[in-house]
Amino acid sequence: MTAVDNFDPFYPAEFKRRNIAPHLTNDHYRLVEGDIRDLGLLAGLLEGGYDVIVHLAAKAGVRPSIQDPIAYQEVNVRGTQNLLELARRWGVRQFVFASSSSVYGVNPDVPWRESTPVLRPISPYAATKVSGELLGHVYSHLYGTRFLALRFFTVYGPRQRPDLAIHKFARAMLAGEPITMFGDGTTSRDYTYIDDIIAGVRAAIDYQGSPYEVINLGNNRMVSLAELVRCLEEVLGVKANIKRIREQPGEVPRTWADIDKARVLLGYGPKTELVEGLQRFARWLRASGAGARG
Repeated sequence: MTAVDNFDPFYPAEFKRRNIAPHLTNDHYRLVEGDIRDLGLLAGLLEGGYDVIVHLAAKAGVRPSIQDPIAYQEVNVRGTQNLLELARRWGVRQFVFASSSSVYGVNPDVPWRESTPVLRPISPYAATKVSGELLGHVYSHLYGTRFLALRFFTVYGPRQRPDLAIHKFARAMLAGEPITMFGDGTTSRDYTYIDDIIAGVRAAIDYQGSPYEVINLGNNRMVSLAELVRCLEEVLGVKANIKRIREQPGEVPRTWADIDKARVLLGYGPKTELVEGLQRFARWLRASGAGARG
């Protein structure tokens, strides 16, 4: 397996390098440091010969995308175009793309289904993910690349990005610091444990059906922000000191995945309940020292 990473400074590179450190001694793992915006560099360093491309690289985050939409367009759209072009040149027949639940935007018809006729993205980040899905359709239609867009729903677990709510809240709570809650705590998310997401990605790698599919990978359950904080208090054994501020532009009020399609096409079935997943995350956080403020 070849992994490509440019160690974008969105959060400290030391976090990322610590996450991949166990893999570096594996003879079947190769790390290439490069930027997916640089097509020539990728073509020279990677040299083809791949069965599948799993495209997880992106500039992530709703609020940062509002602050710097051009950078998100460059990485998430141009970078995706570059990888699709390499797939075409090299004859890679399978392309798995990490999309996002954010593409649904403010759609009130929950749970969200892939058959929704109109997407309503409300952030530049979400718009770039819609663009990636459409680019995949073009390459599937024109060049026969099987393209699967997996719409991830709020992934959490060990090695999670430190800017995301669960990780950020847990670190602050363990340090005795206040946590910032946007709104009144009624916003909700379909939290999906990392092992369940990986099972879906692995099934997508092996999928040999139709040439183009968009598939939700979620947990099929909404959890309010207030409920999430209560679960964290239970798991961590500390009381949260909550600082409330107004809801932020670009954030959707709820996400909820209909996963019937994933069950049928990928045999997907999430197995991890929220409290169990948070317990595993908390054990990792304490054992790894990642709870230190970075």
